[in-house]
Amino acid sequence: MEIKAHAKLNLTLDVLGKRPDGYHDLRMIMQSVALADTLTLEDNASGQLRVSTNLHFLPNNDKNLAAQAALHWWEARGEKPRGLDITIEKRIPVCAGMAGGSSDAAAVLRALNARERSPLSPAEVARIGERVGSDVPYCVLGGTALAEGRGEILTPLPPLPRCWVVLCKPEFSISTPALFAKIDSVRLRCRPDTQGAIDALEAGDLTGVARRLYNVFEDALPDRQRNRVADLKNTLIQCGALGASMSGTGPTAFGLFDSEDRAMEAREKLEDFGGEVFLTRTV
Repeated sequence: MEIKAHAKLNLTLDVLGKRPDGYHDLRMIMQSVALADTLTLEDNASGQLRVSTNLHFLPNNDKNLAAQAALHWWEARGEKPRGLDITIEKRIPVCAGMAGGSSDAAAVLRALNARERSPLSPAEVARIGERVGSDVPYCVLGGTALAEGRGEILTPLPPLPRCWVVLCKPEFSISTPALFAKIDSVRLRCRPDTQGAIDALEAGDLTGVARRLYNVFEDALPDRQRNRVADLKNTLIQCGALGASMSGTGPTAFGLFDSEDRAMEAREKLEDFGGEVFLTRTV
């Protein structure tokens, strides 16, 4: 079986505070894009769970989220692990704030459910995904959604009007645990207007959503990295983006465009910055 694992963006991201369990309460709007990894699942006679990818530095054992998803699936179903080969062709940048690993895990859950003729609803599959990671439930369902709690409390939203998206993952990565540890001590410049973005989605107003793109984690970045993300966002706006922001805990910057020509121009300019640059669409 072959299945796609789509990247996600955060149209808004707000951190409401730290919880007694050590996690943070979040409120954010998530959006799927066409940029995707491709996973192939095949039974094997060895009885082993094996993962392989086109990136040599990624784990090929049960430390890979795709393998963890399979193990949690069998556990939830009361079954013993089976021999399974999971091959992942990575296109989503790694450590980029785009849920690449979580999306791979979600794809494995969806594939295993489909192989058994879908005994579980998407919501039930998403609940298994909670055991793997906070972004996995959203990645199971995809589309446009409000995510709250740790990210596992999901409310479907009207779809973002189709548009072009230009993404740039700079040549450095961000430590997610370090940013979460820092966010509690940072004075935030402002907070996203998430409700305003929801209202704009309900009105089918792409410009209204784009003007409300905001991610509080930008305030927690080290100065040099924050300046780099700001430069990328400014370039996107100068090239005609309706709005620009950072996704997740970064460092990927993205812009929303209603013109393919302007989006292509932005991609060409950002390629001069280095890093990984993509032109894609919302889904």
